[in-house]
Order: sequence, then structure tokens, then C-alpha cells
Amino acid sequence: MQTFAHGAALWGVERPWRPSRVTGVTMAGFRVRDLDALRIVPHPAVTLLLEFGDGSPVVDRAPGQQQRGSLVAGPGLGSAGAVRARGENVACVQVRLSPVIARAVLGASPAELDGAVVPLGDLWGREASRIREQLREVPSWQDRFALADALLVRRHEAGPPVDPEVAWAWHRIVAGRGLARVDALAAEVGWSRKRLWSRFRSQLGLPPKRAVRLVRFDHAAHRLVAGEGAARVAADTGYADQSHLHRDVMAFTGATPATVSGEPFLAVDDLAWPAPGSTATPNPPTASGSFADRR
Repeated sequence: MQTFAHGAALWGVERPWRPSRVTGVTMAGFRVRDLDALRIVPHPAVTLLLEFGDGSPVVDRAPGQQQRGSLVAGPGLGSAGAVRARGENVACVQVRLSPVIARAVLGASPAELDGAVVPLGDLWGREASRIREQLREVPSWQDRFALADALLVRRHEAGPPVDPEVAWAWHRIVAGRGLARVDALAAEVGWSRKRLWSRFRSQLGLPPKRAVRLVRFDHAAHRLVAGEGAARVAADTGYADQSHLHRDVMAFTGATPATVSGEPFLAVDDLAWPAPGSTATPNPPTASGSFADRR
């Protein structure tokens, strides 16, 4: 397990040696003794948190609105900076699910989450408590990743796929880093804009225009974290100007680009969610494949 230090934050971070057998799944493991009010930055994935520690993560959405333990969160959770995570003695496997496979894995459409945080038990029933106990009992992180992956494979194979046109449109948005035009996507799949909006929203959990904005923001935010200037990032990522970037970052996070560039939630990504083929990726002799979200 590697250590992530960022200001006062000190986390243990572990990654799988091998990619998931389900395309569109990435995982990371975390141990945090004292997680203090971490701002959740919106991300274009459905988040599945499988906790098994002595403590329990707490997600605060608004005064009096809390969720503890294992949970599921829809894509874009944390908009306007309204969500914080905290806790003591937290240990968990965090899974990022491409919205294209989330409906099959969860057994419910991400649209039913509507940007909310939902207890995993509400979707999986007793299976949520069983996977928690199993994760506690296995002896290593790699065993935990294998256990989680076996569960995801089984649920994915049993669940309904999204429409091929919807999956294709999503992958075009991701590949284009949020620069795709919704009208063009609808025309390419032979659907009306209204039909694409309806199917995309019902099956992936967000309308295509917001998906475009979210993917573009995510790409821009990580470039800010990498130390690039806001003007350069705005010019390279499809924003009209630096003010446009500033407004979008504020809308998604409730913070300025300068503040977002130092967020631990984003800064840990190079360690926990490295790009395929990067030098940070674990590389045992038998490791192969990539974590890429591909068609």
C-alpha cells in the first residue's frame, strides 16, 4: 500500500494488479485514519463504495442529511460543492462504474439515483452486508479486489444492457473529452435529439448535454491539478474563455479554479486512478489490459 500525503491528508492507497474483467470498471482501495471534511468533486462515473473498516465513512449532503457505510452515488455527485466526506478508521474499496454498465451492475438505472447518495443495501439487500463481511475476512488487498470483481462480473452478466446507440454516444463524449455536440450525436445514431435525450437520461442517469459538460469539466479540472494555468486549460478544453471555465468550475464545485487545483479528491487520482500505461500503474508479471472505458 502506498501513501498519499496532501497537506494534512494522509491516506493509504492500493490498486489492483490486473484490470477488471468488466470493461468500464476501475477500483482502488483506501485506508484513512482520519478523513476530515473532504470536498467531493463531481466525476463522470457512478461511484460504488464498499466499506469494511472498523470505522465508517460519512457523507454529508446538507445539514441533517447524512449517509454512512457502503453506498452508491450517481454521476456528478458533489455539484456546487455541496457534499463532504469524513470519518475515522475508514477502509474501503471504491469502484468507479461507467454509466454504460452501471444499470446492469446495480440492478437499477443511475437515473433513479438522481445525483443522490443511496445506501448500498437499498439496491442490493443482504448482498451488501455479505460483501462487507467477505471483504473483512480476506487476507490481502488483491484478494479484496478479486472478490469485488467477481461480484461485479456476476451482476453485470445478469443485468440488462443499455441501448447500443446510448453506449456509443457516451463513448463518443468520453473520447472527445466533452467536445461532442448533442445534435451531431443524435444524427449519427439516426435518432431525434428528443429521443437521444430521453434514452440517455433514463439509462445513464444524466442528460447528454450535462454529460458533455461533466466530462469536459473533469478533463479541465485534472489539468488544473497538474499545474497548468487556467487560461491555457480553458483554451485547450473547449471553453469560450477563462471566465467560462471559471463559471463552470464554480457551478460544479462551489470553488474557484485555483482552489480546485489543490483538492485532495483530485490530487490522489494519479496514485489511485492512473492513466492506462502510466508508470504509476502496478505491473506484476501477469498484469495485462487496461482500465480504459471503451466501446
